[in-house]
Amino acid sequence: MRYLLDSNVFIQAKNLHYGFDFCPAFWDWIIEKQQAGVVYSIEKVADELRAGADELSDWADARRDLFLPLDDEVVPSLATVSRWASGAGYEPSAVSTFLQVADYYLIAHAHAHGITVVTHEVPAEGARKIKIPNACIAMQVPCISPYEMLRAERARFVLPA
Repeated sequence: MRYLLDSNVFIQAKNLHYGFDFCPAFWDWIIEKQQAGVVYSIEKVADELRAGADELSDWADARRDLFLPLDDEVVPSLATVSRWASGAGYEPSAVSTFLQVADYYLIAHAHAHGITVVTHEVPAEGARKIKIPNACIAMQVPCISPYEMLRAERARFVLPA
């Protein structure tokens, strides 16, 4: 299975569970899995991470291969996701915001390439914000939490003996 990581996976990892200073194994695992062709994100996510101007933005900047560019196969999926968002009953401001952020591109990329989206977001009712899992459900794109991905990939962050 291949995975596309949402911005919040990186941000929450840095800020909470897998800080660079105490759990470098998580970050090494991401790099290892990217090199194996399993874990990626997209350039729009990298742009969001770089906006933080912190240790995470430096890390993302040094790993450009992790962040996939928009390609010709994604363009039709962008149109499909846009049509869904515009017709799914969300407030116009929610649709406008969605079409301007990385989430839209992440879902379209996953849709075009048959990749599973990984996010901390959970589905939610309401018309004020389009959540990644809701869009994934509508687009028939698999969507899981980072913990589900780590378990599925049998990640092990073990202290040396």
